[in-house]
Amino acid sequence: MADTIEELVTQIKDRLDIVEVVSKEVILKKSGSHYWGCCPFHKEKTPSFSVNPNLGFFKCFGCGAGGDALTFIMKTQNKEFIEVIRELAEKFGLEMPKNFKRSESKGLKEAMIKACSKAAEFYNLRLLKDKNPETSKVLDYLSGRGITKDIIEKYNLGLAPKTYETFYKKFRDEFSDEVLEKAGLIIKTREGDYIDRFRNRVIIPIQNEFGEVVAFGARAIEKDQQPKYLNSSDSLIYNKSKLLFGLYTAKDAIKQEDSVILMEGYFDVISAQAHGIENAVASCGTSLTTDHIKLLSRYTPSRRIYLSFDTDAAGQKATNRNAELIKETFSGLGNIKQFDESYISTTNDKYSCEIRVIAPPEGKDPDEFIRSVGAESYREYMAHAPLLLDFQLNNIMKEKPKTPIEKTKTVKEIIPLLKEIKNEIIQSEYIRMIANTLNIDENALMREVKKAQSFDREKDANIEKIVKKNIPISEKAQKNLLSVFLVTDNHFSFDEIKQMISDTPFTDETLINVKSAIDKLTCTVNNVKELIEQLYTAFIEKPEVQSIITDLITTSETFQNLDDKDFVTAIRENINKINECQKRKEQEQIRNLYKSANDNDTEALKIQMQLRDKINNRLKSEKMNE
Repeated sequence: MADTIEELVTQIKDRLDIVEVVSKEVILKKSGSHYWGCCPFHKEKTPSFSVNPNLGFFKCFGCGAGGDALTFIMKTQNKEFIEVIRELAEKFGLEMPKNFKRSESKGLKEAMIKACSKAAEFYNLRLLKDKNPETSKVLDYLSGRGITKDIIEKYNLGLAPKTYETFYKKFRDEFSDEVLEKAGLIIKTREGDYIDRFRNRVIIPIQNEFGEVVAFGARAIEKDQQPKYLNSSDSLIYNKSKLLFGLYTAKDAIKQEDSVILMEGYFDVISAQAHGIENAVASCGTSLTTDHIKLLSRYTPSRRIYLSFDTDAAGQKATNRNAELIKETFSGLGNIKQFDESYISTTNDKYSCEIRVIAPPEGKDPDEFIRSVGAESYREYMAHAPLLLDFQLNNIMKEKPKTPIEKTKTVKEIIPLLKEIKNEIIQSEYIRMIANTLNIDENALMREVKKAQSFDREKDANIEKIVKKNIPISEKAQKNLLSVFLVTDNHFSFDEIKQMISDTPFTDETLINVKSAIDKLTCTVNNVKELIEQLYTAFIEKPEVQSIITDLITTSETFQNLDDKDFVTAIRENINKINECQKRKEQEQIRNLYKSANDNDTEALKIQMQLRDKINNRLKSEKMNE
């Protein structure tokens, strides 16, 4: 157990990987030694958000946000420092110092997860062990969907009884009503009594990334039973907008195959995974979100996503809607793959993402297709799945328009797709192919596409840019001096650098505080990385100071790879700038005082004497330095 909160913070930081932390919120792409993405703290199209994994900090060159992994968590989750520390300590199995009380929410979350686990076990045993007509009917239904006993055991599928209180009566002595209700396992009636939330339904446990059961999907058994699917509501342990069904059992396959298949329903995923298509996942009864996409990007470096929804009109709409969301989420990383030069990319990071559509012609959903036609046939369609662009163009042109009005309508649908193609050669090839297919003038189609692109550029040009303030020369020089402490490859010790700048007059109050912290910390830390970590911790509750520390780290890169002579020269030049600015400031102050004292001969004489003394002291100082 850590004796102080500072020791605990150090232990937590040792376990945090800033790239992993940031990747939960930002799609990152490696470039050199840094990772880049679109800033989560302001809206932008071109990535200006940088992560330095070696020194453990992030910085946005657009809005100026910066800090370490703890800062990022606090800012993105809008949480206080101590709340984040409690949660991370719990995650890493670390104990809070004795003077900190145990979090009440921690105990409640643990109890809710335990209750969900017990519920999954209860429902599963009802399905597998009960010998009654009700259970046999459900087993027959599942068998008809290709769900065998082995699949039931693997995915822990269960059955909720018809009765209103069977589950509640069994577990009300083991768990409090608060725990069971907040876990979404019971509901309160108008009369104030508790009844089971799930009744007469096939139960599908939902696991988080770590394999813990945190929620349930429940499918109706009776023909007219409504709703068809009843899902757990969001809770302390479950957020449907950030969790994907089947991810826990799919993530190893997603990593191995560097691709993921997005499906629509629970049974689509269960059927696919059970038949060897293990990289399939689905949302939990809700629309796909950017958080879902960000989550998946952590497991597939090339961001290769297959969309596999129903092939009816509703399924087509879902495909287009989700594709747009994926493109928007990855928009800051470059161009989407739009031309099938090869099914195997030459590099995993060649494109921002690769979206393909699996659409067998039989008109079946993935579950039905795999059961009736077979997993091997599904894999064949997957192996030849068209890119999103080709799929969308084929869908638009399959009606084969004949009249000028029909062709005009088709072209209007096609132009938004063509104008997104950034590569002019690829774009011209598509325009030529489409013009031939529709039997229209190629040049006319090209002009329409260019006109649409020109309009988009004009809109982008009108987007208001972030205004950056000019930093005074003295403040900039003071920052430069502090940044030399953070240069990773210099040959001078912390003490030697302190001696070089010891007499320099710092005037900015915040920078004085940072310098004071550096002077103190350099007495105990052994290297630059430790100094940076301790600086961020020292100002953990002052984000404006942390941003300045980030600026100092970034500025320190200017002094990298300098030899000793140039390094010392750079320090002296900045000291001279500060001294010169200080002299000018003093002169301006005396000048203003002298002007204000002109009407008073005595005061004017005093100021003249002060000015004479300052000049004499400066001359003496200059002679000593010669």
